[in-house]
Amino acid sequence: MTARLVIDAVDGDARATTITTARGTFRTPCFMPVGTRGAVKTLSAVDLDALGADVMLANTYHLMLRPGVEVIAAVGGLHRFAGWGGHMLTDSGGFQVFSLSPAVDDDGVTFRSTYDGSAHRLTPETAVAAQRALGADIQMALDVCPPLPAPRHVVQLAVDRTAAWAARAKVEHERTASPSDAASPGAAGGGAQALFGIVQGGVDSSLRVESARRTVDVGFAGYGIGGLSVGESRAEMLAALGATLAELPTDAPRYLMGVGDPLGLVCAVGLGVDMFDCVLPTRLGRHGTALTSRGRMSVRGAISARDDGPVDPACPCPTCQVHSRAYLRHLFQVGEPTAARLLTLHNLAWILALVRGARQAIATNRFGRFSGDVAAVWGETAPPEG
Repeated sequence: MTARLVIDAVDGDARATTITTARGTFRTPCFMPVGTRGAVKTLSAVDLDALGADVMLANTYHLMLRPGVEVIAAVGGLHRFAGWGGHMLTDSGGFQVFSLSPAVDDDGVTFRSTYDGSAHRLTPETAVAAQRALGADIQMALDVCPPLPAPRHVVQLAVDRTAAWAARAKVEHERTASPSDAASPGAAGGGAQALFGIVQGGVDSSLRVESARRTVDVGFAGYGIGGLSVGESRAEMLAALGATLAELPTDAPRYLMGVGDPLGLVCAVGLGVDMFDCVLPTRLGRHGTALTSRGRMSVRGAISARDDGPVDPACPCPTCQVHSRAYLRHLFQVGEPTAARLLTLHNLAWILALVRGARQAIATNRFGRFSGDVAAVWGETAPPEG
């Protein structure tokens, strides 16, 4: 399966694990910075390494269009292309494709490029091939992400197609594997890649259960939970998530896709999720909003103009150690790109510290207190453990 999970500690349903792939190991809970086009905006692979990130996510949809998977494969694969030595997870491109109102049929999806309007076709098989050429350590099966809200029959069709496509993706993934892959993990051609299936079902718990069971029946190295954090309430998200997790094996990674707000992340950890990705921390940073131990804070306001203090006195990141709020505000005021870079560095450092703190709390049986502290700062009540 090329992804082995060992549970290191549990506290209620929350768990701290070590995941091993052909590339090596990483520990969870794990937040994966989003490098949509092969880079986290304003940052380099060197920055991510210095921040202690273990896994970077890249977007198959964008990379297959620009510069093209053939180009990336020709220069040695995505790790070499981006200069990144850590783990790389690639999504299938399905979420981005379905945001374009494509033509969908049982075989796959036809869409137009957001860059030049050219027509393209994506199927479960071509999604596997594209991610194998990119050389990801973990690749995601192509799924159907329905809009929310949507009629039940629309969500049911998405569940049915996602299950059928999952089975086809696994067949293709196994067909194109070769014995030599294991000898060169992460090289162009994919190495011994792990394939994750994806659970859909909207906010309907019964459809989530059905989708989870059908995905587990196919059998994957890990399981993504998609189609959440797309406008539903937190209560709806957590109910759908809880129904899903109850059906997933405990010995495989569980990845909640697209969730990265601090409270949502901690609530999901409390239910048993291992892996997360989200553009929220970096997007907020580029627009002048910091994640801090006291909640969100805008550095662009006039109140920061003469503030010589750091963004967050409790944060040891390079931005907080060197630069003041007044300086950051000045950089944003004059349109200096360095501003976005410095606050992006801070926000990623902060969210990575949050998941490390969650892991430590699980290991010391303090997760209930930890999640309560996060909820107190971020303005909501954390769900009960278990």
